[in-house]
Amino acid sequence: MLDELLGRSELKGRIAALEDERRRLEERFEAERERRREAVRDRQAVDERENRLEDRISDLEGRLERTDEEAELEFRGVETLRGDRLREVLNRLDSFRTDEEGVLTAMIGGKTPEAVATAFGERTPLLSRASPCLAVTDDAGLVSVALRPPLAPAPFRTWSDAVEIEPGWFLPEGEFAFVLVRSDLFAMGEYRGRECRSFRGFESDVKGDHSKGGFSQGRFERRRDGQIREHLSKCRKALAGRESERLIVVGQRTLLKEFDADATRAVDATGDPREALEQAFHEFFTARLYRL
Repeated sequence: MLDELLGRSELKGRIAALEDERRRLEERFEAERERRREAVRDRQAVDERENRLEDRISDLEGRLERTDEEAELEFRGVETLRGDRLREVLNRLDSFRTDEEGVLTAMIGGKTPEAVATAFGERTPLLSRASPCLAVTDDAGLVSVALRPPLAPAPFRTWSDAVEIEPGWFLPEGEFAFVLVRSDLFAMGEYRGRECRSFRGFESDVKGDHSKGGFSQGRFERRRDGQIREHLSKCRKALAGRESERLIVVGQRTLLKEFDADATRAVDATGDPREALEQAFHEFFTARLYRL
């Protein structure tokens, strides 16, 4: 009652109302400040993403520019070498001489080593296109070639006064068994160099493409797979009887993994076993020459 007489009740009411208003304003202020924080975070996230995209664009533009530059590079020439022509080229390389450590020879099986890339300079991308290859260059730039050998050695690189090259990487040397395997054919020759000292070959009855009618596709494929397994078993028995320890197996790509050989290669050789073997032998001992 005294508060009312003195007008304090009204003041207290106004104070309470003002405190409520202040609380609401503080809540609005805090909410606004939080929205601004979120806006800043969102902006930072957008800026970061924009920077990443710009970096990605710059990277892709650089790669595109490098790709364009590499696309402009072309081999000075590409040649398939075999027989006398292959021997002639190997002899020319073997006769090349420089000062000590003047010529680089490198067998490249995958990524080009940095030291080799430095030696070949702007022509390095061509090595990737020729790989696996035996790369040769000299410090005067007189020689710049790559060859793809049939019997590639393990990767290496060396600077010397001469090209480090072995005829046995390219030509038939010594004694070895050369075998052609297809899903329906086997042919094996025991060689001394280019001379075939013995031959064995046979063909197996393996079903071809499935035709309409008769067996279902699934049953046909199971029967054909069984015939191929039988054929491979006969091939392994024939290989077990060979005299030569060194073994080269060529033929149908999907079957090469079935044999433990010193070298393998997929080749397209047709005809009867002896004819197909001669064709495969000729195709295998062929090298590609790339002039860089």
